[in-house]
Amino acid sequence: MRSRPSLAWIAWLVTGFLCLACRTPAAAAEEKGYSASTLYNSANAYARAGKPGLAVLNYERASLLAPDDADVDANLRFVRESAHVAVEPRRWIDPLVTVARPAVVAWLGVAGVVMIGAGLLAGFLAPRRRRTRRAAMVVGAALVGFTVSNGLVLWPKLHQAVILAAATPVRASPVPMGDPLFVLPEAETVRITAEHDDFLLVRTRAGRTGWVSRANLAPVVPRR
Repeated sequence: MRSRPSLAWIAWLVTGFLCLACRTPAAAAEEKGYSASTLYNSANAYARAGKPGLAVLNYERASLLAPDDADVDANLRFVRESAHVAVEPRRWIDPLVTVARPAVVAWLGVAGVVMIGAGLLAGFLAPRRRRTRRAAMVVGAALVGFTVSNGLVLWPKLHQAVILAAATPVRASPVPMGDPLFVLPEAETVRITAEHDDFLLVRTRAGRTGWVSRANLAPVVPRR
């Protein structure tokens, strides 16, 4: 009698693949020097050198890679307060969702999709194991939902930027001689809404908009 692959065997494969995958991105990041610890140390150096803009930028990037690091969060708040920049309020959902590193969350989503697929496949290979199949699909759906929730929380970060120069002018048009509307302090965080040549259209927390030179700010998530 030909044996059929059990759901336990499929789950073991998924678990092994997940453990290997979760270690691989972290190791690659360490080799390239782009890790939470490296960014944290760079931010500390910039803070001591009196460069709050670059300090906040590196703390923000370190926070993306290690959202559960209390030291990063505390230093980020301290530098912002020292630079007299408003501290972003922590949303109630942040600690509930961003509890893992982005690479881990991504692979959890992959594992969830695989488990849902394995549950559907088991319906044809082992139709009598309904409880096990349903449990696998429920766990898989939960992992996918967790990944999607993290993506929704992190989505605004993809469009955020930090002001790097003191008294950065915000202009009415994307040209060097454009009429100045107001100025932004160093270490302020803004949202990028559009791009044009060497200027970025930004929106402040207060809802004010205008064009800022690319040389005066840097996106939290590095761009090519």
